[in-house]
Amino acid sequence: MEAPNTNNSEKRRIVFTNQMLKALIIPLIFEQLLTITVGLADSLMVSRVGQASISAVNLVDQLSNLMIQIFAGMAAGGAAVAGQYLGKKLQEDARRSTHHMFLLLLAVSLTITAVLYLFRDGVLGLINRNPDPEVIRATRTYYSIVMASIPAIALYNGGTAVFRAMSKSRITLRVSVLMNVINVVGNAVLIFGFGMDVAGVAIPTLVSRTVAAAVILLLLSNPSLTLSLKQVFRFRYQHRMMRNILYIGVPASAENGMFHLGRLVLASLVSSLGTVSQAANGIANTLGGFHHFTGTAISLALVTVISQCIGAGAFDDARYYMKKFAKLTYLAMNAANALGLLLLPLVMKIYGSSPNVSPETIRLATILTVIHGVASMVIWMPAFALPAFLRACGDARFTMWVSMISMWTVRVLFAYIFAILLGWGVIGVWLAHSVLDWIVRSSIFYLRYRSGRWETKAIKS
Repeated sequence: MEAPNTNNSEKRRIVFTNQMLKALIIPLIFEQLLTITVGLADSLMVSRVGQASISAVNLVDQLSNLMIQIFAGMAAGGAAVAGQYLGKKLQEDARRSTHHMFLLLLAVSLTITAVLYLFRDGVLGLINRNPDPEVIRATRTYYSIVMASIPAIALYNGGTAVFRAMSKSRITLRVSVLMNVINVVGNAVLIFGFGMDVAGVAIPTLVSRTVAAAVILLLLSNPSLTLSLKQVFRFRYQHRMMRNILYIGVPASAENGMFHLGRLVLASLVSSLGTVSQAANGIANTLGGFHHFTGTAISLALVTVISQCIGAGAFDDARYYMKKFAKLTYLAMNAANALGLLLLPLVMKIYGSSPNVSPETIRLATILTVIHGVASMVIWMPAFALPAFLRACGDARFTMWVSMISMWTVRVLFAYIFAILLGWGVIGVWLAHSVLDWIVRSSIFYLRYRSGRWETKAIKS
């Protein structure tokens, strides 16, 4: 493919060579793969403890993932703003934007943590509708430990977003390796060495996230970095800067948060279908990460590239890279999913070897995983990569409203219709959220991309 070309000589060219893109994308792919592989290891180890623990970890992780996505949205907003400033060659403004982003992340994460502990019983009652006493006990234990990691999650997400904005994804990979090694080794020691149940998964999660946040902030204090935090203590609040971050960050956080709130609602719906459906849903959620880890990694890299194009006013370059990223996403996701589906019987055999996991759970989990894998190969890219492009352009409000409306009118509503009214159970839930909702999202985001309205949404200097 030829290099991008723009007919407007007044606009700066943004050029990312293939070598630069490889250096940005490949570490992100390994980072995403590492994260979900550790998640799979966690799930397999928890399966040795029992189906109640699988259900508890899945339920609370849905809430934890909601928090992660809220902070990831804020961090993405900050990274997109920093990227657009870098595209405009305003390096000092880019640095100040990262300082404002971390202030926002810290304030919001501490507030959310306090609320979740103050209203713990009410939150647990909302996310778990399974009356099984073992599930209730395990959920309470896991929640009480893991929720303490929320501020660390926020700061870690902010740090990784800043390094990606500087095209230094190798650093985030190394920190991710450290975090996940602590997590999986801790799980193995506490579960198999000390015979702990769900607490043996929760404690390493808390420790690993805290260590990762501390390390990434320490690395960002390097004064030689473009977006260094070295002078953060000289921070001066600027309303203009915070406004630009909120312009993208708030809609992105609301979109991510609403998306995963919908997942939490669906997890609650699944919990009412019984422990077998709940356990199968948990297994399929874990394996589902393998279906789109390459696409997620490429979309993260896309934000870095597109935000700089938009900052420079290089819209033709933005289109060029979007098409290039789309082709790469389809190629990578189809290869990964084909391999995953081939290995599925082996993975399910490992799950099924546990005496605590029933054959019916394995059967249901297999069906759900196949549905999600096939859908990921066909319709994940326009449903999720295109909105990443639009957010990088500053068109975050549009993606927010589309995602929210689609979530409740398609994903949640039809999950209830399919699962309860039509009696399809947990399979109906997955058909609603991994097929029907994705088709609707894909159609709308593609039309928005073709309209070119995103060209008018860049931040104001």
